[in-house]
Amino acid sequence: MRIRFKKGEQRKFIKRVIEKINCPSLRELINRGIEVNYSTLKNYYNEERLLSDKLFYELIEISELNKNELDFNIINENWGQVKGGKKSKM
Repeated sequence: MRIRFKKGEQRKFIKRVIEKINCPSLRELINRGIEVNYSTLKNYYNEERLLSDKLFYELIEISELNKNELDFNIINENWGQVKGGKKSKM
């Protein structure tokens, strides 16, 4: 599953997490127990990728933010994939 925020909100969410746990930088977030590559974390921060639900709930847990105050949607894992095969001509 993926978590989809409105445009600009995903970055704000990650900034709030960083501020809440007194983390000086995005890179330091990895040293605090987040098991994600730095480049992947940057992609999440720059909103090039949707957050995974596992990472989202992990960030909620360590920052103690209330998820009910956040505006997000849960998207299925296969969202955005192209369906294979085409209808053949007869």
